[in-house]
Amino acid sequence: MEKHRCGWCLSDDLYIAYHDQEWGKPVYDDQTLFEFLILETMQAGLSWITILKKRANYYDALDQFDVQKIANYTQDKQDELLNNAGIIRNKLKIKSIITNAQLFIDIQKEYGSFSQYIWNYVDGKPIKNEVLDYKNAPANTALSDQISKDLKKRGFKFVGSTLVYAFMQATGMVNDHEINCYRYDEV
Repeated sequence: MEKHRCGWCLSDDLYIAYHDQEWGKPVYDDQTLFEFLILETMQAGLSWITILKKRANYYDALDQFDVQKIANYTQDKQDELLNNAGIIRNKLKIKSIITNAQLFIDIQKEYGSFSQYIWNYVDGKPIKNEVLDYKNAPANTALSDQISKDLKKRGFKFVGSTLVYAFMQATGMVNDHEINCYRYDEV
């Protein structure tokens, strides 16, 4: 018998694998949180499948999402990234990766970890929504507005409320699996 999945992921095998293995699973590891922050930043204005297809290229181009290395990228490295056909070559987004890496480290120093900072917004445990149809899931919430506002105040780029909410969904801060999806009770 076929497992029931959220309707948004059924169009592509890569989407299905991402849905089944990652999306909505709580992430507390700073390395993975940083990776998702970068990928969500790159997704702004594009489809998520576009980013998933380029994810391995980002992994290679961005030193395996090593926040310390990225925070110290030089202009030469930025130019290299702008010439890398395997990633989204948007100058503002590439600059934001470096800025956001530096600010991510600042939060780690202030809170002990980025995970501690971000998960404090939900008291350390996922918000379990009751989404009947993915088309009715919110694009943003008052909480994503609040987090977005704080990140922007700290200087982060490309962290609007909709992007922050997508980050919250991806990292399991909110469980927006459809209630009849087999992953709803697993994550």
